[in-house]
Amino acid sequence: MRAKKYILSLLTVYLCYFTHGMQSIILSQNQVYFYTKWGYTDASEGAAAVSLAITAYGVGKLISVWIGGEISDKVGRKKMAILGAILYIMFFGGLLVTTSVTIAAGAAFLSGIATSGLWDAALYPAAQESAPKYSASALLGIKLFVSIAGVVYPLAVVNFANSGNQSMSIMIPLVLSVACLIMAIISPFAYDDMMKESKGNKNDSKKGNAVQAEIDAAKAKMLSKPNLLVNIITMLYGFTCMVIMYGAQQYTKAFGINNVGLTEMQAAGMTSIYTVGSIIAVIFWAILMGKLRWNPVKVLLINSVFTAVALTMVVLIRQTAVIYIAIAMIGFFAAGGALQTGLSVRQHFCPGPKGRNTGIYYTFMSLATVFLPFIVSSMTRSVGETQAVSVMMGALLIVAVLQILMMVYLVMQHTKIFGYSAFAKMRD
Repeated sequence: MRAKKYILSLLTVYLCYFTHGMQSIILSQNQVYFYTKWGYTDASEGAAAVSLAITAYGVGKLISVWIGGEISDKVGRKKMAILGAILYIMFFGGLLVTTSVTIAAGAAFLSGIATSGLWDAALYPAAQESAPKYSASALLGIKLFVSIAGVVYPLAVVNFANSGNQSMSIMIPLVLSVACLIMAIISPFAYDDMMKESKGNKNDSKKGNAVQAEIDAAKAKMLSKPNLLVNIITMLYGFTCMVIMYGAQQYTKAFGINNVGLTEMQAAGMTSIYTVGSIIAVIFWAILMGKLRWNPVKVLLINSVFTAVALTMVVLIRQTAVIYIAIAMIGFFAAGGALQTGLSVRQHFCPGPKGRNTGIYYTFMSLATVFLPFIVSSMTRSVGETQAVSVMMGALLIVAVLQILMMVYLVMQHTKIFGYSAFAKMRD
């Protein structure tokens, strides 16, 4: 009954993240359009300006997500979802009308707050709360809709550019943002209803609080308390995962054009291939974790190993066919719900209020969205875009190797903490 009651809130979450799938790549996919609109004539200077606008987006994410999680646990999910949609409308509206990189960066900053401080802090927990028995799969659904947008949008951008109607690349997500606002207003949210029930019960105690009872039940399954390193790894994974995802998502097109010699359409196709890989992975891992009860720690270890293999292919072999295969593998193993699965691992090892845990995890994730474009922008100015993107791919490989070491440690700790192997089926 609960799943049926909150199906509309789950659909709202997925619509919001479908829109986010466009928002997260709108600057990189429309790079030439934007920097020309902002008055840049030099390609390197223009590319650096776009990277700095992307950095402003990352700063907005970074400074808001932790506190956003705390606020979400106090005020509920609906208000955060509504405010996030409003800021998205302001972001796309700003991009549509402005000819100033400063205003565009300001709008990007607001969209960063909307994405992490409001939507990630509220809608990730909302997805888990709407279907608690299948929370890991519900989170993977978010990645599915982000990925669908990531397939369709880059190709649409090229078609709009060829038809001389590139403003449609902004208009479509703007309209979707309005739809997100309407859906957020009319949808019920499970956490908000639990808050109302708790306030309505004057004799409500810690034991009777549904949210706290869920946390206590999760802690009761542990044989020992996780050590500090486990705590750090479950936070740091968000950073390492986002570095790889963000690097592939934002700079695959530039890498294809500058380093592999692809045309504009072929390079956009690379982005779509990457995203198709992630869509297939979302469905694949959702079945394994939902139906077959695979442990998410096991899934992340497998993802980390094959991500490193794929990045090795990218770094060492610059042949078009090999690059396409490697990009598809990166989409499957690095972007196929790994970030969302990492959040479920965080909640598994360190149970607590979901908004707070989301805020902590996504603060580390947001560091990557500031760090990476800033570094690439700086390198682009000094050595050019071709060399900058090439160095970045090598750095992503190093990060993937670090991920493997982190996941091996969590696998070892899992038996100690929970009393069974991470390679066994998850226990209720």
